[in-house]
Amino acid sequence: MPKDRQIRGVRRALRGARRGRSTSAIPMCPSPSKRSSTYRPISGLKQHILEADLRPAIQRVYGATLHANSRAARFTAGGSCHVSGWLHKHPRARNVSSSSSPPKAPDTSLFVPVSLKTDFSMDGSVGAELTQPLSKEELLKVLNRFYKRKEMQKLAADHGLDARLFHQAFISFRKHVLEGSALPADLHIILSDICCGAGHIDDIYPYFMRHSKQIFPMLDCMEDLRKISDLRVPANWYPEARAIQRKVIFHAGPTNSGKTYHAIQRLLAAKSGVYCGPLKLLAHEIFEKTNNAGVPCDLVTGEERTFMDLEGRASGHVACTIEMCSVNTPYEVAVIDEIQMIRDLSRGWAWTRALMGLCAEEIHVCGEAAAIDFIRELMYTTGEEVEVHTYTRLTPFSILDQAVESLDNLREGDCIVCFSKNDIYSISRQIEIRGLECAVIYGSLPPTTKLSQAKKFNDPDDPCKIMVATDAIGMGLNLSIKRIIFNSLVKPNVNEKGEKHMETISTSQALQIAGRAGRFSSKFKEGEVTTMHRDDLPVLKEILSQAVEPIETAGLHPTAEQIEMFAYHLPDATLSNLVDIFVSLSQVDGLYFVCNIDDFKFLADMIQHIPLNLRSRYVFCTAPINKKQTFVCTSFLKFARQFSRDEPLTFDWVCRHVSWPLAHPKNIKDLVHLEAVHDVLDLYLWLSYRFMDMFPDTALIREIQRELDDIIQQGVQNITRLIRATDTSLTSPVRTQSSRSGQLSGNSGAADGRYLTNSRGPRGQRDLGEMTDSSLANRLVRDGLLTPDLLRQLQREFSKDPKEDSTNQQVLDTEHHNNNNKGKKRRKK
Repeated sequence: MPKDRQIRGVRRALRGARRGRSTSAIPMCPSPSKRSSTYRPISGLKQHILEADLRPAIQRVYGATLHANSRAARFTAGGSCHVSGWLHKHPRARNVSSSSSPPKAPDTSLFVPVSLKTDFSMDGSVGAELTQPLSKEELLKVLNRFYKRKEMQKLAADHGLDARLFHQAFISFRKHVLEGSALPADLHIILSDICCGAGHIDDIYPYFMRHSKQIFPMLDCMEDLRKISDLRVPANWYPEARAIQRKVIFHAGPTNSGKTYHAIQRLLAAKSGVYCGPLKLLAHEIFEKTNNAGVPCDLVTGEERTFMDLEGRASGHVACTIEMCSVNTPYEVAVIDEIQMIRDLSRGWAWTRALMGLCAEEIHVCGEAAAIDFIRELMYTTGEEVEVHTYTRLTPFSILDQAVESLDNLREGDCIVCFSKNDIYSISRQIEIRGLECAVIYGSLPPTTKLSQAKKFNDPDDPCKIMVATDAIGMGLNLSIKRIIFNSLVKPNVNEKGEKHMETISTSQALQIAGRAGRFSSKFKEGEVTTMHRDDLPVLKEILSQAVEPIETAGLHPTAEQIEMFAYHLPDATLSNLVDIFVSLSQVDGLYFVCNIDDFKFLADMIQHIPLNLRSRYVFCTAPINKKQTFVCTSFLKFARQFSRDEPLTFDWVCRHVSWPLAHPKNIKDLVHLEAVHDVLDLYLWLSYRFMDMFPDTALIREIQRELDDIIQQGVQNITRLIRATDTSLTSPVRTQSSRSGQLSGNSGAADGRYLTNSRGPRGQRDLGEMTDSSLANRLVRDGLLTPDLLRQLQREFSKDPKEDSTNQQVLDTEHHNNNNKGKKRRKK
């Protein structure tokens, strides 16, 4: 009988185990009587055998069998003295390719237990037939004794189960034993022996570890995971680039020094070349300049492909955003602009990839001089020399000794730089009150709208002579600016942990913005820099007097292939969890860091419930969207859901989703929504080049996007009217304070200047919403902490100015009326 043979097999296995032989892959503990002082914990975790089709990919990632650069080999063979001297000067390079460092301890809080669906129907009740039914009360006592044994905890720690994982594994194991309908025959017999006093409590350990590896599969393949996430030699990821002898030329200089111009001249003279820039605007600019010079050049950005050849054949030259450059196409010349962004916490990986991977005979790198030493150090790891060309600024700029202090002191060619969109709205309104026109530029505007506003500001025949902008003007736009005015010196920033905070701008950021004042090709040959507020001016001078902090690290990011290999070992893990574990296990040397992946994880968590294959899910999560825009995130979710149904996202479907056609904006809220719709259309175009069959109507979407550009441009031109329509109460409590100051000083212009000065936040910023409703009285009444009647009585006691009391009375009556209306609406609901 099959059942008899099964029982005999179990008995043989148990007899073999008691004699010290293991007849299975389960690590067995020696019996207590045979333990000695030389006993060592069980070692040798079971290794997964990778499938044949994954081996080439693993070799590419590990870099174990990559071709060596012949030039680097000659350098190593004949230049040992030079190398030792260089290492003495650059001690950090000693550990660049070291693989002998101890492995990084994993963050076990990221290990999510897998839910098991065990089926022991084959065993049936074999264990109970061989022994006896188990008492759950006795089992609980036995399991708790096992959990409390320090020897078992230490042995589990040696096999990768730290205290956290040991506790989670034990809870799962206990539930498995006590609540399971049937136990495996071998486990049932061992537990029965222990309950009867014929076995030792430690005999549970092999079965506990078997269960632990089932719910934490990463324990069984930790070495493979460590190898996949080893990022210590990124130069080996690009064998095509290592197979050629590249020449690296660094064009170093400040803003408006002509460094990029000289690199582009070499690009134009080459038979083939690629320009890699940080912004779509810069890629467009080089695309147009190259074609105007008679050199056919294509354009490649995340959302756009423009081929000069009518049949779609690739030209010899291409201008692209840095993320879109090809590391497989050979070029004669490559230009990498703004190389200092290699240390950017979010996008630095793109500059590292371009610098290490571009297959070009000449690599022209443009950026700050602070990056020279670091680029030399990086290129040492590839055996490539760096030639440095240094440039000085073509037009000088000076720091003024006086702050502007009031918007009444603005003049032609002024640009007020803010780090908050709300500050832009507020200052634009105040400038319009003075009868002046201003151009507005901020980051979320479409590129064509930014160019339109820049053209308006630069046009000598246009009455618009003042600009209000964010630091988006720091690169990508040619502007005729005479004076840069910093409205504040603090801006929101994201640290290495992804946490947002306010901090003073760096010297590099200040120089990038200040350098826009005075341009060689504009009518303002000399630039000026100052601040809006008097107490910020000495701080700005201190910032600009400091040397730019040298660059010391470059960013890296896990590739789709690396994540796929992780998923092969951990098939039940979510994409967000896979990336977390990858970063936790990743090893980098002193020259690199892993870029912030919070945005990637945010999108991964958002679409985790949608059934997608891993590669498609990864591509969706790399889409460049603004997670602050609710409408954009909702659209992203709908795109992914429609894609998962294998239903193409047609033009009609998109028009229904965005409610096209759209009306002209009536207020700021409408304008912000139009910008979000523009981002959604950008997302469609971005995905259309990754999944052409599922996003087929690219031409139609681009056409309505151009129409939307025109609508947004008109809205920005009338931005002050939109601001008035958005919040008519802007002049209520705050303007009351301002008018009182004006009455005391007898100068309305000075009052307005003080109004702007007092509207700053942590070191100069304050949201428009806070400005419109910052009165303590209004907040107390709104929150129900004070009644309007009681507040009026208090005001009569403290007020000395009857006019002021009357003004406050009107404000409170308005607030009281609004609160009553809100209460009525709530009651109706």
